[in-house]
Amino acid sequence: MSHFRYDDLVQKALIAVVREVLEDVSANGIIGSHHFYVRFRTDHPRTKVPDYLKERHPEEVMIILQYQFWNLKVFSDYFSVDLSFSGVRETLVIPFSSLTAFVDPSVKFALQFTPSLDRSDSPNGEHSKTEKNTDSDVSSGNGDGKIISFDSFRKK
Repeated sequence: MSHFRYDDLVQKALIAVVREVLEDVSANGIIGSHHFYVRFRTDHPRTKVPDYLKERHPEEVMIILQYQFWNLKVFSDYFSVDLSFSGVRETLVIPFSSLTAFVDPSVKFALQFTPSLDRSDSPNGEHSKTEKNTDSDVSSGNGDGKIISFDSFRKK
């Protein structure tokens, strides 16, 4: 077994990118034509969304941060943001470990994540286990490796 958990290291690095972008937006607002599609697991144990939103989207939902969002606050392991649903302002709490995608279509930038649904997530949001995708297991060696494809994010 490898000493390095490359899948965890990559996941942490990608989350750091999202955290830094959201921290900048929190401090300075959205500049230019940037806007963000944020997809996350509503069934993650630390995600907090209104019950009616979770009923409509029991596993995953996408929010858009562009014009109408308020009180974006970024912490080491999660962020919170106020959004309006049918005219009612609601606060969402989104752990970084619940993210499945982060997209800035204005610059054709996208990240895809493997969220941790493990209830033993550490308090700082750094998950202790990454879900295994058997389709991407390395066939040679001991099978503990993962292949990560970035082809879908490359410009064509």
